Amino acid sequence: MNPMNIGDAAKASGVSAKMIRHYESVGLFPQAARTDAGYRLYGDKEIGTLRFIRHSRDLGFSIEQIRALLGLWQDRERPSRQVKALAQAHIVELDAKLAELQAMKATLEHLVHCCHGDDRPECPIIDTLESAAAVRGEPAPHGAHAGLQPGRRRTR
Repeated sequence: MNPMNIGDAAKASGVSAKMIRHYESVGLFPQAARTDAGYRLYGDKEIGTLRFIRHSRDLGFSIEQIRALLGLWQDRERPSRQVKALAQAHIVELDAKLAELQAMKATLEHLVHCCHGDDRPECPIIDTLESAAAVRGEPAPHGAHAGLQPGRRRTR
């Protein structure tokens, strides 16, 4: 394959040109060779590395984890237990994120169930978000509880 410019490398690898430049800037991907005019050039090896990075990102690996995976991938003498350990640690992280997302979903489903969703201004979703902001010490916006008349009580 002939050397490609960054746009062609992006198409061939599935990694945007912006991300290729980012990976170069953080040292995840080596700086590309350049033409006399300063344009980056990529060959088969670089495209393969970019695809490896893209697949790793698709699986949710962090930049530092990908850095470790790249090192293991390039080391043909590596023990596979190191790769497996890294992947297993990532699974533990994914399980924690999944549990957090499931808890968020359950809370939101409960709030949606409690909301009448009609023309009344009372809304448990807004009330919960507001009370969470108050716990963090954030000031209530001017006109909070808009739609309520002074002296009227909020009903749930």
